[in-house]
Amino acid sequence: MSLPSGPRILFVVDAGQKVGGGHVMRSLTLARALEGQGASFAFLGPPAANEVLEAFAPTAQRLSAASAEPRDLAAAVGREQFDAIVFDHYQLGEREHRAMAQGRPVLVIDDLANRPLGADLVLDSGPERTAADYDGLIPDSARLLLGPSYAPVRPEFAALREPALAWRGEPVQRLLVAMGMTDVGGITGRVVERLRPRVGDAGLDIVLGAAAPSVPGLAKIARRDSRLMLHVDTPHMARLTAEADIGVGAAGSSVWERCTLGLPSIMIVLADNQRAAARALAERGAAIVIDAQAPDFDEALDRGVMRLLRDADLRRRLAAASAEVCDGLGAGRTAEAFLKLIAARGAATDRALTNPNPERS
Repeated sequence: MSLPSGPRILFVVDAGQKVGGGHVMRSLTLARALEGQGASFAFLGPPAANEVLEAFAPTAQRLSAASAEPRDLAAAVGREQFDAIVFDHYQLGEREHRAMAQGRPVLVIDDLANRPLGADLVLDSGPERTAADYDGLIPDSARLLLGPSYAPVRPEFAALREPALAWRGEPVQRLLVAMGMTDVGGITGRVVERLRPRVGDAGLDIVLGAAAPSVPGLAKIARRDSRLMLHVDTPHMARLTAEADIGVGAAGSSVWERCTLGLPSIMIVLADNQRAAARALAERGAAIVIDAQAPDFDEALDRGVMRLLRDADLRRRLAAASAEVCDGLGAGRTAEAFLKLIAARGAATDRALTNPNPERS
């Protein structure tokens, strides 16, 4: 029977030094949107996921798994009561989804379209994604939520969208550097070192996680360079993005935050699964894209930064094009779609329990 209160939804997420904290952050955004529409939620992931939640959602219910391995996650799921499940974990596929869900409604957050999924609903916010990419990978009955209009972006970004867009193209006074909380390979420190000799008196807001390898070195630099401001595990990302004139950021889920606020940006590709989306945004004129693995990365970053610093028209064009990509309201749209699915499944179950032999009625 349907529960008198809203459904309880379990989020199974991945996190760690290699995959970063983006899975947790975008799932947390969706979880809060679901909560705003009457649901409750809990998170299950490896210890690294709990560390992200402790920093950004200390009151959220967290369930423990020994690791992000499917076997450990499945063991933890088996001990829990829930009505639906969300997976944001690239190492899990159809077999694991079905085993953990046990017939409950399933939403899979994906970017890869590279494996079969046991999903009723699939969210893939990639700007280049098409339904054909999932042919043969999902059940015929599954629904696809495709494109940046469904990207989970925290509501504080949409709230600042109008004032931020109103003054894009103004002289550059602040740059935002946000390469991901885990700072893969110390990329943040490398980027800041390229920027410092080139930005003049402009301030540098640098966003990192507490365990990021660049933190100690950048903290030392910040003590003697007053332009640098470190923001560790900051809850003020929307304000920092709105106040920045230029952004340098990773090509992960934070891209949609920058697009929502029309921040003229250099997007740095850090992983293979980011390349397709980055290419699509470059083709739309929504960002300057640079590959961190390219042999001329340092020189390309220098050129991109100098172009943005000198060319106000370029900044305005990038702002307008990026703002068209994403409006920041995707979490609410996705939450509404998932809750309708859960309600429909519950209603069907109620009918089956009430009339188990319809052919005899």
